[in-house]
Amino acid sequence: MVFVFATRNKNKVNEINQLIPESIKVLSLHDVHCMEDIPETEDTIEGNAALKSFYVYEKYHHNCFADDTGLEIEALDNRPGVYSARYARVDCIADNNIAKVLDEMKGIENREARFKTIISLVIDGNEIQFEGIIKGSILNEKLGNNGFGYDSIFVPEGQSLSFAEMELTEKNKISHRAIAVNKLVEYLKKILNPKS
Repeated sequence: MVFVFATRNKNKVNEINQLIPESIKVLSLHDVHCMEDIPETEDTIEGNAALKSFYVYEKYHHNCFADDTGLEIEALDNRPGVYSARYARVDCIADNNIAKVLDEMKGIENREARFKTIISLVIDGNEIQFEGIIKGSILNEKLGNNGFGYDSIFVPEGQSLSFAEMELTEKNKISHRAIAVNKLVEYLKKILNPKS
């Protein structure tokens, strides 16, 4: 079974490949020669994930899954949320986004936050979504050099290390994306082996 994962993010591809069964071949956007920017114009994480998966399915005629992830911070009315990847609007790079969040969180005692990932899977034009959520808290400064996005300022609930301080294998056991991907994998296994 072949799917396109609607991303150019090598970190995401690496994470997914550690979780997806070998019987499933995952192609990237580069593999199907999709070089254009896929629109992310919806105002929800669920909407953006669906927008990306249907875009690839309809234009490149491949079954596809796409994810969208947001960091929702309670004290910031769940911002940056759907705008997480472009929160600072300055070159859309992680350091600028992190700097904006840390600045907005100065002096705020409530550090509760959560990462939310939605995966939209489109098979033969039909969509199903899978959700992964992990709760945690926002640090006062960046810690760690692994991971990407907001990983260096987010400590998962019950953990002492930020996502960026963890090894990828450790992060993959508990992350929001891993939770959503595991749900996707279980669904795909049922399709591959409906009697099991």
